[in-house]
Amino acid sequence: MKNLKILVLMVLAIISLNSCKEDDDLVFTATPQGDFMFSNDFLELYTLTPEASTNIGERFTWDNADFETPTNVTYELQRSFIGDFTDTQIVGTTSDNEIAITIGDLLTFADEAGLNNDAATPELNSGSISFRLRAFVGITGDGPELVSFPQVLNIVLPPASAPVNGSGIEEATWGIVGSGYNDWGNAGPDGQFYTTSEANIFVAYAALLTGEIKFRENNEWVNPDFGDTGADGTLDQGGDNIPTTAGNYKVTLNLNDNTYTIEAFSWGIVGSGYNDWGNGGPDAKFYYDYTTDTFKVGVQLIDGEIKFRQNNEWVNPDFGDTGVDGTLDQGGDNIAVTAGHYTITLNFNDGLYTMEATDLWGIVGSGYNDWGNDGADFALTEVHPDILVGEIATLLDGEIKFRQNNEWVNPDFGDTGVDGTLDQGGDNIAVTAGLYRVRLDLAAGTYSLNKVQ
Repeated sequence: MKNLKILVLMVLAIISLNSCKEDDDLVFTATPQGDFMFSNDFLELYTLTPEASTNIGERFTWDNADFETPTNVTYELQRSFIGDFTDTQIVGTTSDNEIAITIGDLLTFADEAGLNNDAATPELNSGSISFRLRAFVGITGDGPELVSFPQVLNIVLPPASAPVNGSGIEEATWGIVGSGYNDWGNAGPDGQFYTTSEANIFVAYAALLTGEIKFRENNEWVNPDFGDTGADGTLDQGGDNIPTTAGNYKVTLNLNDNTYTIEAFSWGIVGSGYNDWGNGGPDAKFYYDYTTDTFKVGVQLIDGEIKFRQNNEWVNPDFGDTGVDGTLDQGGDNIAVTAGHYTITLNFNDGLYTMEATDLWGIVGSGYNDWGNDGADFALTEVHPDILVGEIATLLDGEIKFRQNNEWVNPDFGDTGVDGTLDQGGDNIAVTAGLYRVRLDLAAGTYSLNKVQ
């Protein structure tokens, strides 16, 4: 019988679960068979935050078991709180070479072990858990088997943090208008500015078009507007239009000294789990949510790894996650992901990110992707409850509908009556070729397709 070499790759943090007393020694009474070794290095301590509960918590992979003669092999991942596997629980079984579990699964283990993140009981905030892999012939477990040596991991649950009560950020009265944004107001509302921590300084995160813009209040011209005569970054009342080039930008208005800045700015997802590290198209763009002061994106991922970077390039700092604890680490490790539909949130105030499996709404039709035959639907992002946006969508002459998760098994929405109302299973929506800003209000049951060019 040849050796089974276990190549268990702990990509994300495992939660610690241990009900033993501090003076208990972990004694492994199970007799391992074969020369089994964990090949990867482990951290001395793993930290797990509840905010990351929907992230992939662990991806175990291994080589094939060799039982000399060709045979069907079943792999069984086991865990033990005590450490000697007299309390063995099966985490999962497979005939493949991988088992993935979420951090939510690991939090369930913590609850079963009596651990918690209550600051009043620090003795229950940490512990350990042992894992091993069993391989056996067939599916019943009655035949020959191989069992790996166990690996003990030490984990801590940080104390629970106070709930977030809101960002304190509000929509400002100022907006962006022009051929570089909304066809001078003919294609939807002006680009929204938001308040900041400093009075009279406002910021907008906008997808601009090649054209010209100005700044005005309340989506109208009755109040003074600002342009820039001289192109010197000074706000001039009634001044010249400001030329723009298509791209994603952060626009700042400073009404204290009557200046403005327009700088290239976007956060996106890059990696083998999305766009082949940039070789398969642009990064998945994040949208700003002022109610939480975070950036969000609805995205379909594939099995692989991702990171977060700015402006579709590597010259700026990128973020990964070293330690797999939901923390944004500059230049950190790649983040392992599994195929599915997700909402991902970046919180730069707390230095955290979350990945939540979600039903993802998108645009499908002859007006976009030949009813799904020519690539994925155009994904929309829920920036706050029931409000979904997407920009800039390049549509074709044809028809579209809205559906979930790139498939028809869930309800789809059209518009019977062409009145801007979302009708379940309704008529296809006719569109003409151009660039659009898209918005769904699921609470109100309405949608808007603003053709900006």
